[in-house]
Amino acid sequence: MAETQRPIHPPSIADAWAVTAERAAETTFFFDFDGVLSPVTDDPDASQPVDAVPGVLESLAAAVRRVAIVSARPVSFLRSRFASLERVDLYGLYGLEVWHDGEVVTEPAALPWIPAMSDLAERARKELPAQILVEFKRLSVALHYRTAPQLAGEVERWGHEQAERHGLKIQGGRMVIELKPPVDQDKGMVITEAVRNARCGWYFGDDMSDIKAFDALRAREAVDPDFFGVAVAVANPETGAEVSIAADLTLESPDAVAAFLAEGLKTF
Repeated sequence: MAETQRPIHPPSIADAWAVTAERAAETTFFFDFDGVLSPVTDDPDASQPVDAVPGVLESLAAAVRRVAIVSARPVSFLRSRFASLERVDLYGLYGLEVWHDGEVVTEPAALPWIPAMSDLAERARKELPAQILVEFKRLSVALHYRTAPQLAGEVERWGHEQAERHGLKIQGGRMVIELKPPVDQDKGMVITEAVRNARCGWYFGDDMSDIKAFDALRAREAVDPDFFGVAVAVANPETGAEVSIAADLTLESPDAVAAFLAEGLKTF
């Protein structure tokens, strides 16, 4: 189920769960969505969490201080997939949106960029080949070329031209590039703030943006040797090697993530 990429601390998965259970009241778990809780699909709107995920996340949230999903998806999308979860926080658009205690909070600095993002999505649909799926997320625009990988170069050139012309940030991913407002926010910043008062933190990710979250756990350990962090990669054919190298251990699929959590919960 799992393949260790480099020694974790403590040196076994059983020990990692034992430390986590001991510190449950001061532990936070974070998960990316696509590729971690759900298989990646050609049509982003068709993505659904694997069947076992909602139940195991709810059980985990009852056992530890906090569970959160940190995704490039908007909060509205995440809520549509996890409507039954009462204890799980949702960070959308790399943390520009947060669902917590029944409310959505949007980063104020990003709000003025909504019209520009809408215009950008319209231009992308007109100027890029029809095979490119343009996903408008209110505060960002994702350009998916999964069904037309031969167009990757054209999409990336267009995206970088738009980013330079309009002062936008660009984020690469698994067969996608995303254009975002020039607001200083990413998954690493979300995790840095979220683990500030924790003694244990886990992050599960599969893409390049998740490495910043792994780095945030490492940075927390560097300033507080008592903090225990575990970075978990989920294997994939596109970015899996790079993410696995940055992680403590690798799981093979979203189904394996759910099984790994269910097994770990037996420790509590």
